[in-house]
Amino acid sequence: MGPPEVEQSSCELDQKLLSFMDQLELLEEKRASLNAMIEQGWFSMSKARYSMGNKQVSSLQYANEIEPRIRVHTQPLENGGMKFSTHKTTLKSNEPKPVEDVGPQETAVRRRNKNIQNTECEESEKTIPSQSCESQKMRKCDKNLQQDPINWFGILVPQTLKQAQSSFKQVIELSVDIASLQTAIVNSRRELWSHMETLQIQETESSAVDQ
Repeated sequence: MGPPEVEQSSCELDQKLLSFMDQLELLEEKRASLNAMIEQGWFSMSKARYSMGNKQVSSLQYANEIEPRIRVHTQPLENGGMKFSTHKTTLKSNEPKPVEDVGPQETAVRRRNKNIQNTECEESEKTIPSQSCESQKMRKCDKNLQQDPINWFGILVPQTLKQAQSSFKQVIELSVDIASLQTAIVNSRRELWSHMETLQIQETESSAVDQ
């Protein structure tokens, strides 16, 4: 039997080691699930391509502008690690964005005759359609950003394509969990080595005192 400090440190080291092994086992399970989900997603997509055609399920159906619907956030922890989490982005409103007036702004008051007024009226009539076209483009762009990506490939899509989308959504969540777990494993290993060094120092000091 050694000193109480050494025995307590040994028990703490055993607990840290068991926790470290549990984390490794959980990481292996999540990696296996991740690989299975990726295979399932690609298999479902291949079946959707077989039923719809290769050209109907490809990057050609992507929207002109794409905005991610899920973002990954990082949160630093007190022990120096990093926690990853997913956050769904809110959909934009259907209201058109205000069109900015481009051109020089004249503030000085000037005399205007009938010809100048007529030309200004004609210019205003020309700018109104252009502004309406611009707002329509913005509405179309916002609609593409809000649209469910699966609707890019048609309204009545096969069930296999929906299954592929569901599988890849789960892949995102699993990837975030794996990233958080890997950082926790790195910190646990660092703490384990530090605790082992401390235990070795304590054992050396206790043996020196006994001699």
